[in-house]
Amino acid sequence: MKVDLGDLNAFVEVARAKGFRNGARASGTSASGLSEAVSRLEAQLGVRLLNRTTRSVAATEAGQRLLERLSPALSEVGAAIDAVNGFRDTPAGTLRLNVPTAAARLVLPAIVPGFLSAYPDIHLEVIAEDRFVDVLASGCDAGIRYEERLEQDMIAVPIGPRQQRFAVAASPAYLDQHGRPKHPRELLGHACLRHRFPSGVTPPWDFERNGEEVRIDPIGPLIVTTGGASDLAVEAAIAGLGIVALFEDWLRPHIERGALEPVLEPWWERFVGPFLYYPGRRLVPAPLRAFIDFVRIGGVA
Repeated sequence: MKVDLGDLNAFVEVARAKGFRNGARASGTSASGLSEAVSRLEAQLGVRLLNRTTRSVAATEAGQRLLERLSPALSEVGAAIDAVNGFRDTPAGTLRLNVPTAAARLVLPAIVPGFLSAYPDIHLEVIAEDRFVDVLASGCDAGIRYEERLEQDMIAVPIGPRQQRFAVAASPAYLDQHGRPKHPRELLGHACLRHRFPSGVTPPWDFERNGEEVRIDPIGPLIVTTGGASDLAVEAAIAGLGIVALFEDWLRPHIERGALEPVLEPWWERFVGPFLYYPGRRLVPAPLRAFIDFVRIGGVA
């Protein structure tokens, strides 16, 4: 059975985006064109691939099975075609990165402008989310993650600062009223503004000083999901509602202007910076190769 590659791509775009309109936006085509392509594919295969309602689109069991097998295969096809880019004067094409919100905010701004200026024929798409995803299944070429969350069988390239810290801070007014903790365990008597991962896990706060490690699970009036909602926790801390813990680089501008004051700074936990990671068992697309080389040679790794 000969199936049109364009119809297969259309199905993948719609299934990933969970809708024809979203799929059209992601692929730069029309929703009606995607709908016709998927219907044509279903008719040719003789099986329904998508359940459609007025509000949502979801893959059927057959569609999900096809999506799982197609995603890596189409990625390989795209990479093979992209290898022709090596014969161009400058790389061209689309580079899709899946990154945590912190990396989009704290790491990429120092890299992306220079990269896009150096490679004007590359189109960069950055998907910022804090849930753990399979980069290939999500249609991305590479991702950024921290060491403990790297997938197996992936090539990892250091990107961004190699040492980072989790900072703890509160407004001067809050500390004047409630006191300045001298030891991490004193935080158990304070209002602490917490973060929760999309998985539902609320991580503890870890501290270390001179070989002494302390882990606490404080409580407070506010819990936000990691990522975009982190700014809400920061603003709540600035307003004097409690103590917040977050990446130092995220809090540093507020500390420098005096809106927040460091708390327990000698105890702040250090950790290794993030990595750019990508599958090692496939051709590396020219846009991704250019990005890797830019990171390595450009002095940002």
